[in-house]
Amino acid sequence: MENVPMRSVVIFDLDGVLVDSHEMMGRAFAAAYAEVVGAGPAPFADYQRYQGLYFPEIMRRMRLPLEMEEPFVRESYRLAAQVPVVDGVVDLLQTLRTRGFRLAVATGKAGPRARSLLTTLNLIQHFDHVVGSDEVANAKPAPDIVLRALSLLDAEPDAAVMVGDAPADIRSARAAGVTSVAATWATVDEDDLMAAGPDLVIHSPDELLPVCPPVSVPGRW
Repeated sequence: MENVPMRSVVIFDLDGVLVDSHEMMGRAFAAAYAEVVGAGPAPFADYQRYQGLYFPEIMRRMRLPLEMEEPFVRESYRLAAQVPVVDGVVDLLQTLRTRGFRLAVATGKAGPRARSLLTTLNLIQHFDHVVGSDEVANAKPAPDIVLRALSLLDAEPDAAVMVGDAPADIRSARAAGVTSVAATWATVDEDDLMAAGPDLVIHSPDELLPVCPPVSVPGRW
């Protein structure tokens, strides 16, 4: 029989996995573009191609001014309360907690903004740790952010799964030696997501539960 590792940790991306921030992100991007670049349509479709990456890196790849970050962040804070939580996510987090899992967020957002959003949406209490891209040396797709979450959780890679909706999430997880799970409910380009080579694919939050059975704790019955 195949030796399947006992999983006890789940690491989540934030945008597109726990929350459906597409509309609010588009509004913040458009406002930042208008303020810094000027009139004309904001290239949000191009921005979405780089989802999962840290905002300054996206600006570099799009050859847009880094000065867009300040108004983008400002608008994101202003719109935070309007960001919907993905249907089924709260039930998933509660069930994983009941099953004994430790949970973390590893996001392309800066840590303070991620923690603020999770607090605003009443999700922060489900997580042991929230790690932002500004809190590691190299953002996704490098493994640093996943390895940092594992370190904080005192967990080995084979005990963890990472759930993400972008190729950068999958590549970060794989580079860290963690089981990578592709979440398709809010992905912009599913073909690119599949091309990143996820270990598992789920189409709704509850589909994660079969691969996360209750944690066995020595001495517990």
